[in-house]
Amino acid sequence: MQQPKVYSFPNADQVAQALDKFLAQASAEAIKRHGKFSVAFSGGSLPATVAKYLKDNKSVDFGKWFVFFSDERCVEHTDAESNYKLVKDELLSHVPIPDNQIIRINEALVLDSKLAAEDYDLQMSKALGCDVVNQPPAFDCILLGIGPDGHTCSLFPGYPQVQEKSKWVTFIDDSPKPPASRITLTVPVLNQARNVVFVVTGGSKSDTVKLIVDGRDQTLPAARVAPTEGSLYWFLDDATAKYLTVNKPAEFKL
Repeated sequence: MQQPKVYSFPNADQVAQALDKFLAQASAEAIKRHGKFSVAFSGGSLPATVAKYLKDNKSVDFGKWFVFFSDERCVEHTDAESNYKLVKDELLSHVPIPDNQIIRINEALVLDSKLAAEDYDLQMSKALGCDVVNQPPAFDCILLGIGPDGHTCSLFPGYPQVQEKSKWVTFIDDSPKPPASRITLTVPVLNQARNVVFVVTGGSKSDTVKLIVDGRDQTLPAARVAPTEGSLYWFLDDATAKYLTVNKPAEFKL
C-alpha cells in the first residue's frame, strides 16, 4: 500500500472546492479509460460537502456516472434515514445521471437485511460487469466518512462485519448507531478501489483521525482501509488535521 495522501484546508468550504476539482479529474480519467465512472457514497455530512460545488460543474460528464452506496440503512428510499435520499437531495436531483445508473437498496427487501445485502451485491456486480466469486468489484472512487469511534461504512469496531473477507456486501442487524439494520460494503471491496477518499471536517474527530492516519490503529475499522493497488486520500480541514505529525498534510495539487 502507498502512503496516504493527506490534504488539509482552512475550512469545509475549501475542502468542498478541492473535492470538486479532484472528482472532476477522477471522473474524466475513468471515462477516458473505460467509458464510465463508478463512485460509492457514504452518508452523514459527506454528500453535502462533496456536492456543494460539484453539482454545478458543467465540465463533468454525469451521464456516464454509476452511483452506489458504501452503506445503506434498511429503510425506504423516502425515509429521512436513507443515504440514497440524502445523496439524491444534495447531488442526484441536480445532475443528469440516468436513473438506471443509480444503484440503490431494493425497497422490497428492507425488512430482511440479509436478502437486501445479497440483492445489492448482485446489482453492484451486474452494473460493474464483474464476477463476484473471484474478485471484489473495483470502484473508480469510494467516498467515505468516519465516526468518532473510528467506524466507516457500517463497519463498527469489534463487530464481525469488519472481518468479512468472502462477501462484498454484508448486513448488520445490531448496529450500535440507529437504525439497527443496514447493509455495507466490506473491507475487501474498499481495498480494491482505484481511489478511496475520506472526507472529515469540523474538528470533533481530530483525535480519531490521528489514531487512524498516523497510528494505523487496526482496532478502528477505518484504519483497515488500505487500497492494494489504488490510492488513499484524506481531505480534512485544519481543525481535523491539527494533531497529525507522521502523515502531515501536503499541498493539494492535481
